[in-house]
Order: sequence, then C-alpha cells, then structure tokens
Amino acid sequence: MSRLLVVILNFRTAGLAIDCLEALAPQVEALPGSRVVVTDNDSADGSAERIARAIEDRHWGRWAECVALPRNGGYAYGNNAAIRPALLGPDPPEYVLLLNPDTVPRAGALRELIAFLDSRPEVGIAGSRLEYEDGTQHDSRFRFPSILTELDTGLRLGVVTRLVGRHTLPPPLGTESHPIDWVAGASMMVRRKVFEDIGLLDEGYFLYFEETDFCLRARRAGWASWYVPASRVAHLVGRSTGVTSLREPARRRPRYWFESRRRYFVKNHGRLYAWVADLTWAACFGLWQIRSRVQRKPDHGPPRLWSDFVRFNFLERPG
Repeated sequence: MSRLLVVILNFRTAGLAIDCLEALAPQVEALPGSRVVVTDNDSADGSAERIARAIEDRHWGRWAECVALPRNGGYAYGNNAAIRPALLGPDPPEYVLLLNPDTVPRAGALRELIAFLDSRPEVGIAGSRLEYEDGTQHDSRFRFPSILTELDTGLRLGVVTRLVGRHTLPPPLGTESHPIDWVAGASMMVRRKVFEDIGLLDEGYFLYFEETDFCLRARRAGWASWYVPASRVAHLVGRSTGVTSLREPARRRPRYWFESRRRYFVKNHGRLYAWVADLTWAACFGLWQIRSRVQRKPDHGPPRLWSDFVRFNFLERPG
C-alpha cells in the first residue's frame, strides 16, 4: 500500500533540493510505501539533470525520482504535476506532503505528521513547525485573509489589534498541536480524501495564496487544518522564491503576488468584498505611512509597497 508521496518543487535551486533529499533519505527509507518526486519547473539551468544525477549517484532511485516539466507554470502547476498521476494510479498514496526545496526536515518530521493524521481522521491538512537553522521558531500558521486582516495589517495600531486580534492573529507560538485556518505550504501534509473531495491546487495562482485557498476550500468541505509542532522542519526562508525572507531586507513585491492576492479575494468572497478589502488596506497603510514618518518609525516592509498596491489594484484593475 502506498503510504506517502512527498513532492518537492524545484526552480533553479538544485543544491537546496539535493540537501532536502539528503535529509529525507533516512526518514523515507524508514516509512515503507513512501516515495519522493522532485518536479522541476523548466529551470533551464541544468537543475533537473543535476538532481537526477544525484539521485542515481547516491542510490536514492528506489524511492526518489526527478521529473522535468515543460514550462514554469507556478507552484500549483508544479506540485499538481506529481500529485495528479499519483492519485490516478493503481495505488494512490494515503497522504501527500508538499515540501519546499529550501527546507531540511528534522529527524522524525514525516513520522509525526503521519501519526497525527492517523489519530485524527477528521483532520485533512497538517502543517509542520518551521524554524530557522538554529532552531528558532517562526510562524507558519495563519488566519484567513479578510477585511479585518487588511485593516489590522494596514493600520498597525495597537488598539485596533487588541479589538480585532482574535480574528486576525494566530494563537501564540507554542508546543501543542492546535487547529488553525491555514498552514504554510513549505511543509504541508494532505490526506488523499481531501484531494478527492475538493480537487487539486488551483493552477490559476502562479505563486502565493494557493495553499491559503486550498485550506479554505478544505474547510468549506468539512476538513480541518492543524498545526503540528512536533514535526520540525528547518526553513531557509525565501531561498526557493527569492521574494520573502524573515531575516533579510524585504524585496519589492512581484506582480504575481498582487495577482494571487486579487484572485484569492475575488474567487472566495466576490468582487465587492475584494474591492472593500483593497480600499481598507490602501487607506490604512497610507495612514500608517504618514504616522511612521511623523513618529520616525522604521519601515522594514517591501519597497514601494503602497504605490505598487494602488497601481495594480486601482489604476490597472481589469474591468
């Protein structure tokens, strides 16, 4: 019986993907019926060949393979390319783990997620504790985006956070498993039945918000998402995308981030709700920028975020 499929999506990060496979090797070999598929989103830099050669040279071929894809279709496209044939095959996996190439699963990380899902049949999705290389924990579970989250993250005012925080902020970081709206796709295990009920990841997203959308669809179908900190995964934040990093200066947001955000709100809440959410964030963040300049507060966010947001969501919004 096929127990677990691990999917690693690579784009020009062959070294990281090979390091991830190295960390996975003892865990996968200890889990009968498990295998790993690395999909390469047309890196065009020799990544697919380098990963395939590492699999052959290190004798990982019993449980791992690399599949070169014809184009860079984004996160959902690259992961679905491995998930789809596995689910349609004669022995579909019981669980699917989406794993970033810029991760290093700690010992027992896979076993902890499987054990948790085995013990909680009502839970459809389980996310790992993500941490820096030194073991310091960083958040990897969140509330669903809403008008209230846009108000809170835009205004950045303590009194507002205290009023709406239970709707916008996740619980404090801890050591106990708990339910949450959505978990980061850097290490997210999904029960096969969830895919059967709601389908694959939405390939309309290029990058960002696709796991948020997937967890929301699962929630609406009756499947809970849980955070499982006993499963520890080191995350080299932003190395696989080059966009987000928690310990380096923020980079300017790419156009596809705004496109994904818009798709999430319009698809799940409608155009009017999306417009109100846009207006709320733009107005609140604009007020915060004025306040930060008056009070000389530092802004560690992405450069030109407000002007890019306004341009994309209001000046270039399609009819």
